[in-house]
Amino acid sequence: MNVLIIEDEQPTALRLKKLLHEVDPEIQVLDILDTIDSCVKWFIQNPHPDVIFQDIQLADGSSFEIFNQVDIKAPVIFVTAFDQYALQAFKVNSIDYILKPVKKIDLIASLNKLRKFQPLKKKESEIDYTILARLLKTNEHPKRFVVRYGQKIKAIDIEHIAYFYTESGNSFFKTFDNHLYPLDLSLDKLEPTLDTSVFYRINRQVIINYKSIQEMYSYSKSRVRVILNPPCDFETIASTDRSGNFKQWLTGKL
Repeated sequence: MNVLIIEDEQPTALRLKKLLHEVDPEIQVLDILDTIDSCVKWFIQNPHPDVIFQDIQLADGSSFEIFNQVDIKAPVIFVTAFDQYALQAFKVNSIDYILKPVKKIDLIASLNKLRKFQPLKKKESEIDYTILARLLKTNEHPKRFVVRYGQKIKAIDIEHIAYFYTESGNSFFKTFDNHLYPLDLSLDKLEPTLDTSVFYRINRQVIINYKSIQEMYSYSKSRVRVILNPPCDFETIASTDRSGNFKQWLTGKL
């Protein structure tokens, strides 16, 4: 089986490649692509694979843009950090999705589903990626996050999240009831998916929920110091280049 991986986070892509070989040593990963442009060029220049493992949100935009530029002739298994309602549409069209971080048992289930799907030789016209892209866009903001810690799995509603932040290269979020959870997603990839009327990235380290703001103070160089609730043990200051837009966001005009 020939596989193409579309994923812009290299550790995630390499881990997926390793898991695929563990599940089936005969699987051949043809390439790992990380941008919309590189994917479009690859599909034009190469025979299409048996299956594509594809992240939805790439660093340079939604990977659905690929389908707008190229006629994809392969089934897709989406790999995502979001448990969104719109993703149910993929199952209707016999396309599966796996939540990050990818588990071997989930990968085996998706490949088994693919093998049942392939003998049907479904026509490409039956898989309308354009419609799926529109469905996703109408529900583009994640409604909840599924997190794994230890042996536990928990779904957290987005409205319960006070803020997201990074620390030592890892991402986390804290809920209003002061519980902390790991997030298998960088803030750069998370930010474009969030509802901007609710969440704002005040600096490179922190994305806050409007309702988490307890107090604000003027700070040097026209910056704004934000006191959050629940409290955090790091400074939350709107950076100089974001302070102007932050004040606009507070008014609801951004």
